[in-house]
Amino acid sequence: MRSNFEQLASLNKEHLWHPFTQMKDYIHSDPLIIERGEGIKLYDIQGRAYYDGFSSVWLNVHGHNVPELNKAITDQLGRVAHSTLLGMANVPAIELAEKLTLIAPKGLNKVFYSDSGATGVEIAIKMAFQYWHNQGAREKKTFITMKQAYHGDTIGAVSVGAIPLYHEVFRPMLFPSHVIPYPYAYRHEGDETKAMEATISALRHLLETRGEEIAALIVEPIVQGAGGIVVMPPGCLREMADLCRKHDVLLIADEVATGFGRTGAMFACDLEAVSPDLMVIGKGLTGGYLPVAATLATDDVYNAFYADYEEQKTFFHGHSFTGNPLGCAVALASLKLFEDRSLIEGVRMKASFVEQKLRALQDRPYVGEIRQKGLMIGIELVRDKVTRQPYDWEERIGVRATLRARELGMLTRPLGNVMVFIPPLVSTETELDAMTDILAESIISVTEGG
Repeated sequence: MRSNFEQLASLNKEHLWHPFTQMKDYIHSDPLIIERGEGIKLYDIQGRAYYDGFSSVWLNVHGHNVPELNKAITDQLGRVAHSTLLGMANVPAIELAEKLTLIAPKGLNKVFYSDSGATGVEIAIKMAFQYWHNQGAREKKTFITMKQAYHGDTIGAVSVGAIPLYHEVFRPMLFPSHVIPYPYAYRHEGDETKAMEATISALRHLLETRGEEIAALIVEPIVQGAGGIVVMPPGCLREMADLCRKHDVLLIADEVATGFGRTGAMFACDLEAVSPDLMVIGKGLTGGYLPVAATLATDDVYNAFYADYEEQKTFFHGHSFTGNPLGCAVALASLKLFEDRSLIEGVRMKASFVEQKLRALQDRPYVGEIRQKGLMIGIELVRDKVTRQPYDWEERIGVRATLRARELGMLTRPLGNVMVFIPPLVSTETELDAMTDILAESIISVTEGG
């Protein structure tokens, strides 16, 4: 009789196709099969415990198996599990929409639900396009994105993505977008100021020469996620927003990864008092429990669709599970925990602790740069610290360091040569101390053979 692990491992190999995973590599090693979670730890089917060092792909906020969140779901389950938002409403969806408009940047008063960050981005793109169409400015139909941007994997979201590894194969299916540089100071010929100048200059030139045809700029505010946890210089987002306003171009803020406290503010836009025209949220919205996302819009955007039916200005978009009551109920409970536990203030203190702990790692010979904003941390590993020569892709240095971290008891997932550390926001100093020790040891072990 095979063990439960052996049986599940075999079934996993035979039937499950994993996202962002080369299955030919994957099936030749024993799979990690998670059975349960408690606090900030996950436990596999063989009983081994791991710190959740990347918040289960950047979305867990309060930890796993949280009594208040569990109760919110079971209480709602006793009422209704799902009802459509097409032509009717439900109580949690209404209450959550109000709450989101109260905590969002000023002016974002309308909420359109979806079920993932990618679909939320798809909605924002379609809204921006149809906004100008409904206004009679039908020439405004192109978009600006940023180099190494990732906004999800629907066709529209990929069209405003700019990571060749993920997106290039689909190029024939996509609509073209204008691409400007993200201010990646470590990989710029100059310093942080020069990197920002290059971004602003490129955006200004594009808006001055092509602004009449551009519907919107989409940006990952303050921190570019999948591009390598790249942090914008102070003031960059604010200046980009001002340029969009000046040239009558909508600003879409993709806060899927940066929202809900990750950067030390409820939303990254808050760090520079930026109010976008459209804002996409997801991941941490439900505390990492259920797939709910939302696209928030200003009254101005909403009003462009508000008309008599025969004018054909309706936004024809929606999914079967849009505004799911279970998801909205747990999102409300998650936001209450933010308030009850003063979570945002705690993130700022914990971020300072992590920064101090990782400072010594900066002196290691193969650590190029440590980038951090709040509890979003990326550590770029390099072959040569002086020339900043990257490791070759084939060396898979990030993957190897991640596997070493797993052996030491912490889960994360790299971005190429960048080690990612994005712990649940409720992690204590003691837990952060242990996780950063594992992070440092895994990097040193793989790069220096220590």
